[in-house]
Amino acid sequence: MEDQYHFDVIAKAICFIKKEHFKQPSLDEIAGHVHLSKFHFQRLFKKWVGISPKEYLQFITLEKAKESLRKGQTTLETSYDLGLSGNSRLHDLFVKIAACTPGEFKKRGENLNINFKVIETPFGLATIAETERGICSFSFDSLNINRLKTEYTQANFTNGLLKNGQLLQTYFKTWKAPIAPINLDLIGTPFQIQVWNALLQIPSSNLVAYQNIAEMIENPKAVRAVGTAIGKNPIAYLIPCHRVIKSDGEMGNYRWTAERKIAINSYEAIKLN
Repeated sequence: MEDQYHFDVIAKAICFIKKEHFKQPSLDEIAGHVHLSKFHFQRLFKKWVGISPKEYLQFITLEKAKESLRKGQTTLETSYDLGLSGNSRLHDLFVKIAACTPGEFKKRGENLNINFKVIETPFGLATIAETERGICSFSFDSLNINRLKTEYTQANFTNGLLKNGQLLQTYFKTWKAPIAPINLDLIGTPFQIQVWNALLQIPSSNLVAYQNIAEMIENPKAVRAVGTAIGKNPIAYLIPCHRVIKSDGEMGNYRWTAERKIAINSYEAIKLN
């Protein structure tokens, strides 16, 4: 309950900063809006968002400036870092997909072992679920395990992490590339897998439009289908659907709340550049 309360407070603060960014509110003003002392609020905000309220305000100001520049353009300007710049290309270097169709996964349900655990991340509590092949679910939704148990009633569920979950947990603590690739045991249609693979090519702190993803998979007319596939992404953060925004520069929705999407992109823009 305390974690939910803290997240609600931070979400309220994020909304306030977004709405009032042009006034450049002080730390006192933001803390006052959520009824906390500035010292307690500063610690809480940094714990949940990974950066200070001031750094977040700077990011929002910068993004709003970029957004203004994008207005009126038919497509979103996208730049890709072709070389390795710090952590900017970590995702496509250390995340490895081992995909199977929903039918194949279903057949394994009777003898399937799924390990799961709730871990701390800079963006709030998250739940990892993994098979021996790799992580099959990573969600900021604590109810996700119950959904898996309902869908795969014959599977064995064990509280604890296997090697891929441990690598991911360590990554969130150190922000250093894992010593071995993190394998994903994905459940999806061939089209969904194609879209999720395309998402892995987006460098950290870069934002692209749905149209850009459709073009990357050489199916430019499938923008709506791309959006549906992105919305069904079962692996939060590692498959970076948070980097896909509307073509007019607006952030758009996010399966795990729009506020968390902003927080993740803020963190990457400041920490991973």
